[in-house]
Amino acid sequence: MPRSRVPALAAALLALTATTVAGTSVGTGYAADVHYVALGDSYSAGGGSSTEYLNSCHQTTKSYPYLYAQATSPASFAFQACGGADTADVLNGQLGPLDAGTTLVSVTIGGNDVDLSGVMSSCLFGTEAACLDAVASAEAAAGAELPGRLGTLYTAIRARATGAKVVVLGYPKFFDLDKPLCPGMGATRRAALNHGAEVLDETIRAAVAKHPGFVYQDVTDRFAGHRLCDAEPWLHALNWPIGQSFHPTAAGQAGAYLPALRAGV
Repeated sequence: MPRSRVPALAAALLALTATTVAGTSVGTGYAADVHYVALGDSYSAGGGSSTEYLNSCHQTTKSYPYLYAQATSPASFAFQACGGADTADVLNGQLGPLDAGTTLVSVTIGGNDVDLSGVMSSCLFGTEAACLDAVASAEAAAGAELPGRLGTLYTAIRARATGAKVVVLGYPKFFDLDKPLCPGMGATRRAALNHGAEVLDETIRAAVAKHPGFVYQDVTDRFAGHRLCDAEPWLHALNWPIGQSFHPTAAGQAGAYLPALRAGV
């Protein structure tokens, strides 16, 4: 997927003076001790939290990295996350700002490595059997391929950002399975998707545990009461634009992911 190197932000976004967004520096004047780089996929970029994107990576001002930078005023903020990114995309296209001066890194990654969007498509539009097969294939990939990919990426992050704290955030379980009446998808498919998310998170957690200075933050409980099927979900169901489907809303970014990052820091 493309990774934008966006030009100067519009005047309305200059509240983050002294920020680096997708490689573009803006202003000076933040606290001198925190240099923050946000890596990852659409869950970090903010896809689904707004329809007003900063660039083709679907970065938004509602994303948890942007909100954290706005609230804490770091000395620098490099917003590298890009919608559609997998571990190879982060490894090959997002690590440029990392150096020995980096003090904080955040990342959500791994969902695209196991074709999470394809799994969702199968479960939304395919047969139940196709859905279950897609989830099983993703779980197998999470067990066989993802640990090595994450290990390679985490090692590369540490090689560049030698002293940084690295906060790795997981993915939510999408559905409240205690709510039997939930339009749009049957109970068997919902349970399978939740289990797939659990397997993905456990794979990421295990990989993080092998890397000193990395901390894993689970967001599952932070979405409790706000999953799909709940009265006020912090996740999109099938939505237009289609790429927003099964992504956190602005409330999910602010109410779940931002507190998770704060807890990790």
